[in-house]
Amino acid sequence: MPGKPLVVIALGGNAFLPKGAVAFPHEQWRRVRIAAKTIVDVYSSGYNVAVTHGNGPQVGIILEWMEGLRHRIPPQTLDIANAMTQGWLGYMLQQAIGNAMEERGLGRRVATIVTQVVVSSGDPAFKHPTKFVGPYYSREEAEKLSKNRGWVFAEDPRGGWRRVVPSPRPHRVVELDVIRDLLEKGYITICVGGGGIPVTEADHGLEGVEAVIDKDLASAVLAIGLGADRFVILTDVEGVYIDYGKPGQRLLREMRVGEARRLLEEGQFPPGSMGPKVEAAIMFVEKTERLAIIGRLEDGVDVVRGVKGTIIKP
Repeated sequence: MPGKPLVVIALGGNAFLPKGAVAFPHEQWRRVRIAAKTIVDVYSSGYNVAVTHGNGPQVGIILEWMEGLRHRIPPQTLDIANAMTQGWLGYMLQQAIGNAMEERGLGRRVATIVTQVVVSSGDPAFKHPTKFVGPYYSREEAEKLSKNRGWVFAEDPRGGWRRVVPSPRPHRVVELDVIRDLLEKGYITICVGGGGIPVTEADHGLEGVEAVIDKDLASAVLAIGLGADRFVILTDVEGVYIDYGKPGQRLLREMRVGEARRLLEEGQFPPGSMGPKVEAAIMFVEKTERLAIIGRLEDGVDVVRGVKGTIIKP
């Protein structure tokens, strides 16, 4: 992409809610304004910026609303719930980023794209759902819902039974050309929220499916498709650690992509936390021969520059 270098920034869930916090609007706004400042800092330092984000807690809230009101209002499907969160969180980011841009005299050059991501209907994940979504239930409630609604349940290690849905691998971003056009015009573009709305290619066109795409893998697919110069994942830790949480934990400042893959395969990075981030970084670096960096949200500009965080190199 000509002009300024392009960075794709994937925001972790802490951009909207810190772990353990209740989803009151004022708390979400507080966190979003911190993320917006970081994003505009990066934009002001000479980059075009595409922003992606997680949506786990918010999808959970919507599913609880739908389940609690199912006797009065027909529940919607999971792909629709994802689209709802893209509007919800995109609005918050768009407003906060726009305000931060105007404060610096940059104009309100920011837009949100409700984004679909193509997955394969033959993905093995559809036969082996693993992604926890929605509220917790007792075993008896889960068995009843499974019989009445056809849902699949599993026992969550954190307690209780929860619905599990497929998490197929992302293949392509449907709105890629629209996103590229906005970036080339200098807009900060918010897209691929929550991993994107999962769709499959049917005879009559695209069709939404009940699934959740990993947000980091979908962000890597976006970054590859855009030809991004750098792929950055901002989260709530300083970077990638080995032996994380143990007395001898050690921060890695950089890794060759082969070392990152070896450590991932050895189980150093858990599936529910750092694992997908490292896997997404590996995917981007192997496809593009460019840098991926994982670091803390509050250190955003330094992470993009490679001064802080963990760099995954070709």
